[in-house]
Amino acid sequence: MGLASANTSSEGMQLCVFDLRRGQLEGQELDKILFFFPADLPFSTQLSVIGLSEGLITFTRIFSPEAACEVIEAERHSHVFYEAEPDIWMVMVVEKSKGLEVIWRIDALREVLKEVHSLFMMFNGSIRAMLEREPSGGVIRSHLYPFIMDYMSDFLVGKKLQLPSFRDCLTERGTVQMLTVGREAAIEVQSLVRVLESCAGTTPCHSLIFFQDLLVSTTVSPDDTINLFTYAVLRLTPRALSSGASSWSYLRKGSTASHVAAGSTLAQSASVSEHLYRSHDNSPGRDDSYHVKRPLQHDKWAKGKDGFLVTDIWGAEIGSSVTVSPTIWLRQTEERVYLCAYQYKGLTLILLIPVSSILNGEQGVSLVKQQVLENASLKMLKVEEKLSKGWGGENAYHVSGYRYLLVDDDRNISRASPPVKVTTLTKESLLAMNKLREEVDLEKSRAKRNGVDQEKDLEICIRAKNNAWVIAHTTRGKELYMVLEKANETLLYASDAVEKFSNRYCGGTFSLD
Repeated sequence: MGLASANTSSEGMQLCVFDLRRGQLEGQELDKILFFFPADLPFSTQLSVIGLSEGLITFTRIFSPEAACEVIEAERHSHVFYEAEPDIWMVMVVEKSKGLEVIWRIDALREVLKEVHSLFMMFNGSIRAMLEREPSGGVIRSHLYPFIMDYMSDFLVGKKLQLPSFRDCLTERGTVQMLTVGREAAIEVQSLVRVLESCAGTTPCHSLIFFQDLLVSTTVSPDDTINLFTYAVLRLTPRALSSGASSWSYLRKGSTASHVAAGSTLAQSASVSEHLYRSHDNSPGRDDSYHVKRPLQHDKWAKGKDGFLVTDIWGAEIGSSVTVSPTIWLRQTEERVYLCAYQYKGLTLILLIPVSSILNGEQGVSLVKQQVLENASLKMLKVEEKLSKGWGGENAYHVSGYRYLLVDDDRNISRASPPVKVTTLTKESLLAMNKLREEVDLEKSRAKRNGVDQEKDLEICIRAKNNAWVIAHTTRGKELYMVLEKANETLLYASDAVEKFSNRYCGGTFSLD
């Protein structure tokens, strides 16, 4: 049953969400559990894991009240903590193995927890707000279980969960990958943005424009941009919609064939989770008719005849076969907006319209879509044409001789060698880079705990066992990670290679001058 049938042992990974404010009285301990994977573990085992986590949080708060526990390294397991909301904790427990292929980078695992929580909030609002509206916890559990299980389906390769490991050390979750455009294309894009946002009349609205799996333009906050970028790449872009199409984005895992199997397996697991949960949740506040949205399910979006993407995830209007338009919550403004997505060839447009400004519901949304088709079609065609001409393909950002990751923390943007190129690196190089990134993560965390506003510059060059150069350089909120396998033996050669890369692709940010 559940994920046991998917050969994902409960000892390999456990994931839980719990509320420290609940279940404090004897006999009510189960109330604190909001989500637990694997769901078919005995409740005594679930409470044991959560009890240990709660004890570690309480203990570490004695020494660090403002920044509680982030990670505990035990002999056989790593415990990764993330306080998603005040007193709402997410904890991932991963089993250590003697094999090299399960060496994790803790910050990468924590980014997984952050990402699933951010996406959940975008579609449902905060966990605490849902608990306050329905204190029994029935509604929040019925939403969390299928949502997290659907999210985890992207980490299934075959029948095994594949969490971010050392093989993903040249990627950065929680960032956006941008498309570099020329001046003429940029002017056309800005013109299209103005037309799109005028289609709702005087209503203030926002937009995002994507080309393939890359962001071209956004008018929402950085946090909302990251969430929408993540969701678009996972479920909305042409590659996400095309069955049988592989993707070079780090957000998509495994082959399409494994995705199909994963969707089937985790759908069963989600139903087992809910069955187990329902059998132990007899609270009077429970509403079984409450519609649970599952926006991360696979194969739930399709391109309509008019070019707009359609889905039945949000259900249908009462007494009608008309599907309800998707809505999300914007984090910065805390407003609920309609999500209207349109696609033309490699171009994907997302228009966000405040729900409060559309008085007649679906009819009003249809009118806005009609305005987009009438006023913006020609401009969309021109933008797609210009971007296609300047597009270098999946390997557009490959730099011969280099395997790199460039991160701009201030703008939440990253650029990296194409995954297909990173796979050519040896295991020794990837392990060395993973270890180096762990050191940089620790240094950044130490600076944060000490209240240092400006992180100090770092430049580290390591000669790996296979004689590759593994390099990390951080300065003024920007980070560069690089592997040079076919390099000269001297440190001077490695430094010169970084200098050349910095001058040509980073505006001299990482140059010594």
